[in-house]
Amino acid sequence: MIQIGLTGWGDHPDLYQSNSKQKLQDYSAHFPVVELDAMFYAVQPKRNNDKWITETPSDFQFIIKTYQQLTGHLRGDSPFDSLDDAFEAYRVAVRPYKEAGKLGAVLAQYPPWFDCTKENVDTLRQLRDQLEEFDVAIEFRHQSWYEDRYRDKTFDFLREHHFIHSICDEPQSGEGSIPFINEVTAPKALFRFHGRNVAAWQTPVNRKNWREIRYLYDYNSQELNELGKAVEEAGKQAEQTFVLFNNNSGGHAAKNAKKLQQLLDVEFVGLAPKQLDLFGGNE
Repeated sequence: MIQIGLTGWGDHPDLYQSNSKQKLQDYSAHFPVVELDAMFYAVQPKRNNDKWITETPSDFQFIIKTYQQLTGHLRGDSPFDSLDDAFEAYRVAVRPYKEAGKLGAVLAQYPPWFDCTKENVDTLRQLRDQLEEFDVAIEFRHQSWYEDRYRDKTFDFLREHHFIHSICDEPQSGEGSIPFINEVTAPKALFRFHGRNVAAWQTPVNRKNWREIRYLYDYNSQELNELGKAVEEAGKQAEQTFVLFNNNSGGHAAKNAKKLQQLLDVEFVGLAPKQLDLFGGNE
């Protein structure tokens, strides 16, 4: 089963009904899966999680990013007394999604400085212990995990610890970029398409509009065909394959995702009843 969606539901105006205040509901009329990135910035309160679970169709899936403290991104003070407390709060927030049958996976995206060292391998083991009740995808952002001397060991480790390998398409611009390697390590596969804006990929995160610059990219038909073949290949190995487009800043992600859906001839079932034709007009 191949499910295609976007990273977040708040920045895709083509998907919303006029003056809609129910963006997630409108989104779920088009796609069966979404990445919940709000959890990265703060462990979301029960009222938010209950709302998002309730207002989506019964088969809708969330890929939920880990809270930033859990992957070493946090800069500044933590709202939690300890890392263990942060993990516990995160588990409490995520469990309702699993109980509702709406947890596609937890996504642990590590920072560009998280390289392949014994210490960091131990960190991954600790993450697995803390999140043992969930399906967890690991996304590396340092090339060392894929160097010839480590690549096979990286994938063996992911398989041994039942981690999903996050397969990324992104600009190739040095150590902070990872190669596109179509390796499936678990019953679920996860693709994340970040675009190929090489010039903007190394934009400093302290620049005010860094996110708009970094993810400004429109995949062309040839690129989508190539990515589609990779998705199909992974789909032969995995029971569930999730595809998320993260090239949001220019408004390209939704149309790229729709185009990939057409190329793969995938039909989504169980979407929300409201349906808006992305290319103009109501259905």
